[in-house]
Amino acid sequence: MEGMRKSYRFVVTGRVQGVFFRQSTRQQALRLGLDGWVRNREDGAVEGVACGAGPALAALRQWLGHGPPAARVDALDWQPAPDPVQAGFEVLRD
Repeated sequence: MEGMRKSYRFVVTGRVQGVFFRQSTRQQALRLGLDGWVRNREDGAVEGVACGAGPALAALRQWLGHGPPAARVDALDWQPAPDPVQAGFEVLRD
């Protein structure tokens, strides 16, 4: 199924820093069997890359639309990304 893997870059804006967004995203991604990374941006957004099977990516995209309970997601940008991703899902430090 390696050929069925897809990769997407996402940027989430709103109240998404200081609300455990990155850690929660990592938990969701690992639960879904996705690889990738997530990090805070200087502009207050959270960005990342997720790579894996289509249904798992769709589930992560849906979750990113609201995030953890304390978050307020104003917008989610979700674009195909050509970059291959390492195994596992990491929270990158600022």
